[in-house]
Amino acid sequence: MSENCWIVYNGSLSQKKFISYAEWMAAAASQAGIRAELVPNNEILTVFQSGRCTLTGQKSGSLPDFVLFGDKDVLLARQLERMNVPVFNSSSSIEVCDSKTLMYEQLALQGIPFPKTMSSPKLFTPDHNERHIEMYMHEFTFPMIVKEAYGSFGQQVYLVHSKNELQEKIRELDGVEYVVQEFISESNGRDIRINVIGGEPVASMIRRSVSDFRANITSGGTAENYSPTAEEKALAVAAARAVGTDFAGVDLLFTKEGPTVCEVNSNAHIESIFHCTGINVADYMLSYIKEIVYG
Repeated sequence: MSENCWIVYNGSLSQKKFISYAEWMAAAASQAGIRAELVPNNEILTVFQSGRCTLTGQKSGSLPDFVLFGDKDVLLARQLERMNVPVFNSSSSIEVCDSKTLMYEQLALQGIPFPKTMSSPKLFTPDHNERHIEMYMHEFTFPMIVKEAYGSFGQQVYLVHSKNELQEKIRELDGVEYVVQEFISESNGRDIRINVIGGEPVASMIRRSVSDFRANITSGGTAENYSPTAEEKALAVAAARAVGTDFAGVDLLFTKEGPTVCEVNSNAHIESIFHCTGINVADYMLSYIKEIVYG
């Protein structure tokens, strides 16, 4: 019997970077001798009935050996797991990494260092008294970071410099979950990305920006190959483990006391690090998965 997998991606996101990730993983699967099928998440839906949950759609009758889940559709990932299909990363780790609130909660509970962070209150009407803003200002000095809880590529991360800016940003985010975080000035415009596969760091790059506090390449940053220290490697591995990922892109910041975690990405795009380092992280991902699934 031939080895086969699904690569699930979001069918509503037509941007090249999302489609190319799925295609990149399919190419790596083929290189590893695995027949890969690209499956949009909106072609297979979960059906709930008394006593059972099932899938419906064109793909529901023939399940793969495993699924490479390049999306954040947690319900679909969880249903595939219920049907005994191994999913990488797991639904629980995708759920944790998708929400920055849950991610920082898990990092805190596991003793992983990261910038001090506060969650937003859950509000059903605008809070005109803005008591929580005073709490943020009690815990942090300006400038401080405001991050939407759900977002990617650094595009929902903001640096605010005053109470007025903070108030204005939070009013703009009315109804959107967010976190407020200490700004690490020593790491302004630079960070480290380390890809961790099965508890092993396999590729790393340092990203820099001269025009933005965010170092993300999508935000205009540049990247070059980087050899992380033993401390940085150990921290990246511990962070990936803390949120339950089999593989992850872990972003680290520089501080006077040493490295600290910025974020853990369960669906880290890997083309940029390939072009920077020449290392195809996908090959390591498929090798790891083959060992788990096929032994």
